[in-house]
Amino acid sequence: MGPLDNIVVLDLSRILAGPFSTQILSDLGATVWKVESPWGDDTRKWGPPFIEGESAYYLSANRGKKSMIVNLRDERGQAIIKQMAQKADILVENFKVGDLARRGLDYDSVSKINPRLIYASVTGFGQTGPRAPEPGYDAALQGMTGVMSVTGETDGPPSKVGVAWIDILTGLTATIGILSALYDRENSGLGQHVDVSLFDVGIVSMANLAQSYLTDNVVPGRIGTAHPQVAPYQSFEATDGHFMIAVGNDDQFRRFCDVLGLTTLPDDARYKDNAARIANREELAGKIAEVFKTNTRDHWIEAIAGVGVTVTPVNTLGDVFKDPQAKARKSLWEVDHPTIGKLPLLASALQHLSRTPASPQGPPPLLGEHTNQVLSEDLGISEEEIAKLKEDGVIK
Repeated sequence: MGPLDNIVVLDLSRILAGPFSTQILSDLGATVWKVESPWGDDTRKWGPPFIEGESAYYLSANRGKKSMIVNLRDERGQAIIKQMAQKADILVENFKVGDLARRGLDYDSVSKINPRLIYASVTGFGQTGPRAPEPGYDAALQGMTGVMSVTGETDGPPSKVGVAWIDILTGLTATIGILSALYDRENSGLGQHVDVSLFDVGIVSMANLAQSYLTDNVVPGRIGTAHPQVAPYQSFEATDGHFMIAVGNDDQFRRFCDVLGLTTLPDDARYKDNAARIANREELAGKIAEVFKTNTRDHWIEAIAGVGVTVTPVNTLGDVFKDPQAKARKSLWEVDHPTIGKLPLLASALQHLSRTPASPQGPPPLLGEHTNQVLSEDLGISEEEIAKLKEDGVIK
């Protein structure tokens, strides 16, 4: 039993931010109706890699949902969505601002049908402001909201985070907003519009760096793997690979230096506290790097961890899934897929709740796999009407 077992989600979203949010809701037990166009969620074609015609991208964010094909350009398709919205607790969409209003499926219209509906709009720039009508993609927003300006080596060009970082954070933020609205509904009896944008999330996720700029008006730049406000806190290279260290305070720095044989550094005025170490970051990193070049990564990881200082290997994904911790935390789930068979998927980080843990509600659905089931069983539409809708291209 999941905490959202009695909740129904109408998912009109595509790509990543919206589907990532609704997958979380599915893992928590919600029934998720994923409504797709006749050609499907765009990410079904984003690859390679593919397995049995299914893209890895699509498989990563659509576990446990029921897929339906409904043509929203047809008035009868719009009527189906309204009928579904009457029965749903949550609606999630990521259409451009104004697109659903032209179909009578915007929040103002749908909330009249179901005042208890929580309607989440996930867009590039939000529902208001001069950029509201514009589309928004993760990479573009990484550039626009500042993260690329602080990512990469000091002497290199701006770089984006290797995954769709803002999309994922926006999906998480949308989920928080949805669950907050769901909790409020218990008291108010009313739903509300949850307006979440990649732009807003990108800015707020700059966190300490943005606040630093607001504090001293100094624009931060790129410093590679180093931490802008703690030192030493970055990657270093041993004889056979890279690893990360994070020295969090002066006591840790002293123990760290003892391991490296640099016992005079903690008493040197240039490195005596974190502020001094930040001011002399490059010189300090150079001294440390020379020592690390004398032995293997495993040697340094064991020695540094032995004195209570955080140190980790810089892993590839191949390394990540071999880590005993990943096995202990059940970082992979295996589900039965109708065409693939046993399918490994990334597990939910919410699976460790003590009473109502997240769990897989099924595999990512095939395109349109549940159209008949939802229309007949959940909406009560007759077989004759379903056949007519199929014939006319309203559903598939």
